Amino acid sequence: MKRITLSLFLLLFLPIQTFCVDKDVEIIRGRVLAGILSPSVNNNRVERLITTIKPDGTWPGIDYVDTSREAFQHTRHLENLIQLSRAYAKKGSVYKGNKKVKNAIDLALNYWTVNDFICENWWNNEIGTPHVLMQVLFMMDKSLTKEQVEKTLTIVKRSHLGAWGARESGDRIKIGGIQAKTALYYRDIKEFEYVIDVIESQIKFVTGRGMQHDYSFHHRDDRVNNTLTYGLDYANAFAEWLDYTAGTKYKFSEKPLQQLIDYYLDGICKMMAYGKYPDPGATNRDISRSGSLRASGTKTPERLIAATDYRKNELEQIIGNRKGEELKSLSYGKFFKDSEYYSHQRSNYFTSVRMYSSRNANMEMPYNGEGLLNHYNGDGANYISRTGKEYYNAAPVFDWQKIPGTTILQKPLLVPEKDIQKQGTMDFVGAVTDGLYGAVAFDFRSPHDPIEVKKAWFFFDKEYVCLGTDLHSMSNYPVATTLNQCLLKGDVVAMTGGSEKTLSKTDHTLDNTTWIFHDSVAYFFPKPIRIHLSNRMVSGSWLRVNRQTGVSKEEIRMEMFKLWIDHGKRVSNDGYQYVVIPSVDRENLKEYAVNPGIEILSNTPEVQAVRHKYLNIIQILFYKSEEMQLPGELKIRMDTPGLLMMKVDGNDVKEISVSDPSRKLGRIHFSINRRIEKQGENFISVWNTSNNLSEVSIDLPQTIYAGESVTIKLP
Repeated sequence: MKRITLSLFLLLFLPIQTFCVDKDVEIIRGRVLAGILSPSVNNNRVERLITTIKPDGTWPGIDYVDTSREAFQHTRHLENLIQLSRAYAKKGSVYKGNKKVKNAIDLALNYWTVNDFICENWWNNEIGTPHVLMQVLFMMDKSLTKEQVEKTLTIVKRSHLGAWGARESGDRIKIGGIQAKTALYYRDIKEFEYVIDVIESQIKFVTGRGMQHDYSFHHRDDRVNNTLTYGLDYANAFAEWLDYTAGTKYKFSEKPLQQLIDYYLDGICKMMAYGKYPDPGATNRDISRSGSLRASGTKTPERLIAATDYRKNELEQIIGNRKGEELKSLSYGKFFKDSEYYSHQRSNYFTSVRMYSSRNANMEMPYNGEGLLNHYNGDGANYISRTGKEYYNAAPVFDWQKIPGTTILQKPLLVPEKDIQKQGTMDFVGAVTDGLYGAVAFDFRSPHDPIEVKKAWFFFDKEYVCLGTDLHSMSNYPVATTLNQCLLKGDVVAMTGGSEKTLSKTDHTLDNTTWIFHDSVAYFFPKPIRIHLSNRMVSGSWLRVNRQTGVSKEEIRMEMFKLWIDHGKRVSNDGYQYVVIPSVDRENLKEYAVNPGIEILSNTPEVQAVRHKYLNIIQILFYKSEEMQLPGELKIRMDTPGLLMMKVDGNDVKEISVSDPSRKLGRIHFSINRRIEKQGENFISVWNTSNNLSEVSIDLPQTIYAGESVTIKLP
């Protein structure tokens, strides 16, 4: 009778969720645990951990005193705890239920909960440590004492949506994910439902922290491109919960799912060569970490495909590339206006341009002692990838004042690392593109050095053109424009003074150079020039770019290829012009040099322009109102600064694309001596019989879309 009375009391007064089992929550809980247990167990490591742990619960070789940003070796202790817990709990593990392993887990966990280590970097306290300890709770569960669970949960619960780090950005989803797992752990259905709704709500466009309207990602208010770091974590975290909740009442709705896929394909993947290898030009301090440019995995796109058929074929192509199948990619030219970054993909190469303007900072701060030499990686960086492996782990030996595509003052010492991040000062930075071809303008003034230059890139199929003009520097240090710097692979061949020769592995100064050939990439000079080249062994270490205590101090030696133009000291009104042909053999290169497909129409402070003779494309960057005579009979006058691209058939204009890099204009107006008769919502063309000119006016995107291109197809 007493037992019945007690049971009735419990039913009436204890929380309902104690007795009502939510089947979907149990399914999700099981999936979370399965994911935590899925990695393999390293038996040798487990054996080493249980034999080396000290009676106080510490391991030798870990500094438990230094809790600074650059150190905090305590993460190694937590990783050891994960390895032991997985070995103890995983089905099929030779250590499953092993008493020695359990003893080591108890010692290590108790040591942590007693000391409760707090790092100077908030991330460890609100994300890193709670994430690990939550996994330990899931794996060990009933094997822990009530006191161990309570003390561990106290630390884990620092990760919650009201925490400082749960700001609008990728970290909010990660923190929400930890809180959701915490709710799953003790089966708080109401809290779980709330957090899942918050996670779904984070897939949205913003103007501050988070996913931008161009599908790039900003983690901070500095508007630095963080798409492949925080933005990638943001997508991965959402896809993780997409997988956990699939087929349950907690599954996400189709609208945010489709927006996430658009972001993944049109943002993240378009900053990777073939959607597989991260572009060095889209990296920040992460480039100073070993392995940061490795190929991406398939887990997230596979999770996206499992959830919906939306853009399935494109996701399958990305997966195929990442699984090592023949690299394939759809051709595109994409300008990320919110991050001042342009990427260009063809079937056999990928390239990009990274810039900044008065709207953005130049580079991420060197947080936590990483990215110590990143001063110039936003100054028009133009990395070139055929295989995606051209720059892999080259950061320790890299010459960070000769970044591909940049024009940099060559100084004996860089400014202190605290001064790496600077706000841009110039407005005229942007691109015009029709989604396939594009031209990029960078009115560049260095925030670090007394140097300015107007830089431009014109992108086609087999080649792209690089122009610089109005270059000024009053410094007594020389200025260099670097064409490329990458891992040396095979011979370097030069055409100089009409003679072709294979270069020995050393430093070279080559006069009267027509082209340089290395690793199937050619650098062609329409007007032969003096060029500087290095193809030899260089040395360095990870410590020169990354000051974290776990970084190796060992010397690293690599053979590097480096090619640059020396503009000299105290430069005035200088410039450059060269063509990059990213995938070519030497025989085709020789033919190209005789009959190049491009014609440089202008490279002046007022206008930079290029025509592709075979594609019938003309691309023009107007820095001021100017009239220009084009090949044949075409003449055009732009009334304001702006970018213009035309596809022509003889003297007939078939398509026009325009943009305003300054983002100050409501419309672009120009006149052309061809009759254009077309009226549209954002396009007006009036034929003026008095001067036989078409007066063309094109409305430009405004507000959050300012800086985007407008393309008009003509009859």
